[in-house]
Amino acid sequence: MKVFGLIGYPLEHAYSPKYFAEKFKKLGITDAKYELIPLSDISKINNIVQTRKNLVGFNVTTPYKEVIIPYLQELDDIIYKLGTVNTVKILRNGNNYILKGYNTDIFGLEKTFNLLDLPKNTKALILGSGGSGKTCAYVLNQMGIDYTHVSRNPKSLKILSYDKLTEGIIHQHNLIINASPVGMYPKVNNYPQIPYDYITRNHICFDLVYNPEETIFLKKAKQKGAKTINGFTMLYEQADKAWEIWNN
Repeated sequence: MKVFGLIGYPLEHAYSPKYFAEKFKKLGITDAKYELIPLSDISKINNIVQTRKNLVGFNVTTPYKEVIIPYLQELDDIIYKLGTVNTVKILRNGNNYILKGYNTDIFGLEKTFNLLDLPKNTKALILGSGGSGKTCAYVLNQMGIDYTHVSRNPKSLKILSYDKLTEGIIHQHNLIINASPVGMYPKVNNYPQIPYDYITRNHICFDLVYNPEETIFLKKAKQKGAKTINGFTMLYEQADKAWEIWNN
């Protein structure tokens, strides 16, 4: 039985096992399963790989998309530019193995942005400066879309803090992306602290969170007339790309 999995902590929000179970059933695959692998300390990753001989590959989620990189022996070329990994393939040779890191979130984001049919001169606010935020920035840059990061702890003058978001800034950025885990299950009552009163029907609000399907961030944006979308398309597209990588 081949095993695939998701590594992160915590993992109560994860939908991937259900998605892959449905995928396996649809494809008639009976010799594979997808499991949650909660990991409270990323330094334990090698122990997981060594003891679970049937583990073929795994996805990586919060908070390990960046800090897992030193534990990988090989990286897809794009990781050197991106600095964040969400998919790992295990290449085994007897008791030896190589962990190779990829980023399939890129494909999920590209698909989502294409579905949004973004208007010309779109400018984006990316809420969060972690691994997902960096991936959003990379894809937007490839699309020629200007963006600004917002963070609770800005580490450069180019990153805004939440308390610096004015009416003018909100109006200048018609695409607002929550690339943080704020509002994700089980902490569903949380939401990014932005001035929602300045959001209008000219805005598009995208939450990478998919559990719950409609976060408070999206509800508040919808109340102001904004177009909203959650992270399900991104989840499905990145999962399919990961499956392709694991089976090549």
